[in-house]
Amino acid sequence: MASHGWRGRRTAGPAGAVLAAIALQVPVPAVMAQSEIIYGLDTRFTDNARKASTNESSDLETRTYLTAGYQTDPGRCNADFLGTLGYAWWQDDSFNSQIFARMDFKGGCELTRRLRWEATNNLKQVTQNSRQSNTPDNRTHKNVFSTGPRYLLKLNDTNWLNLSARYENTEYEEPEETDSERYTGSIAWDHLFSSTFTGGVSLAHSQTEFDYGAEVDVNSARLTFQNRWPTTSLSGAVGVSEIETDYANTNQSSDGLVGELNLTRAINPTTEWYVNASRELTDRTSTLDLRFGEFEYNLRESITVENTVLSTGMNKRFSDSSALKVDLYAYRTDYLDTEETEDKIGFNVRYSRQLAELTTGFISLGFDQLSYESDDTEDEVARLLIGAEHQATRDLSLLARIGHDTKSSDVASREYDENWVLLGLEYRLR
Repeated sequence: MASHGWRGRRTAGPAGAVLAAIALQVPVPAVMAQSEIIYGLDTRFTDNARKASTNESSDLETRTYLTAGYQTDPGRCNADFLGTLGYAWWQDDSFNSQIFARMDFKGGCELTRRLRWEATNNLKQVTQNSRQSNTPDNRTHKNVFSTGPRYLLKLNDTNWLNLSARYENTEYEEPEETDSERYTGSIAWDHLFSSTFTGGVSLAHSQTEFDYGAEVDVNSARLTFQNRWPTTSLSGAVGVSEIETDYANTNQSSDGLVGELNLTRAINPTTEWYVNASRELTDRTSTLDLRFGEFEYNLRESITVENTVLSTGMNKRFSDSSALKVDLYAYRTDYLDTEETEDKIGFNVRYSRQLAELTTGFISLGFDQLSYESDDTEDEVARLLIGAEHQATRDLSLLARIGHDTKSSDVASREYDENWVLLGLEYRLR
């Protein structure tokens, strides 16, 4: 589906919540809400529908969907929503027809001065087994709903206490996957060292209850910081964390150094560079896969994990209206209950430019290398995608894409090659 410019708002860094809450104290004029509804229809032909290593079979996948976006901000209450709901079917029944959906919602209301109630909901499709190919049979919907209050207590002009409580519910579409409920409480002290630099201390406790009776508790203490310069934003945290699992009269615990770093720098007016790093102890129902799009959990492994993430990239706009986006990443997931470790390194490169007055084209390259410690095997996945979008009328867009995916592996049954072609349209209803 084409991108239509909707973006969820994020406040970078652990101290960002304090700066955002301070900003709430400044009156701002109301603005009109923005909304958009788009209908889409596309058909994709593939010569290897099941991504099989042998006995490849072709098929035709047709999808119809609605995408809606709504955004209102600033104000006493605000909301940011982008969602897609659709239906897909296969002509030769390679897979069962199914409904697919994706949703990102973030909203909140200022109940009283400095007291705010917030809510988010994220729905996406995730793979169940990271060793298997990404087909409909290996995907499930993951929905994460979170809500709770946040209170900002002003001690004086330079010191603030940020108190928050959160309830989070994670559910998977497939019944064999583990759902959970999470309760989180945190308290953070932040000191404004200057007009641009904030530092402090954060303490947090979370308790996650799984539907089959297991319980995971995480305690953490961190030093936090955030600084902004005219062209650079830097935020992060460093500290210690302890994770404890209790199930069937068995108790297991682990601890370690945790932290995060977020750096964004505008090299010049047309070029932006970023670095993100994170290390945390948590469980696999957490939202790390939402924050880092290329990260994915293996839902067939243990519930407690140690995650290490490093990503960097660049966005560049050229004078001829073309654009280049480069992302590089390295992820490690250590499943603490099973002592299984998975590593993933890779990159994505996308270049787009205007081919004619109403036509835009792009080319995208991607590569991933995945390593599994338990059986000492490796997979390599390469992707090539070429596409174009033509603005036929003010409301109608025509889409065309052609792609090639290939996977090589130490395990022959995990290998495949696939070529596919997609044609579609999108019509803006409002």
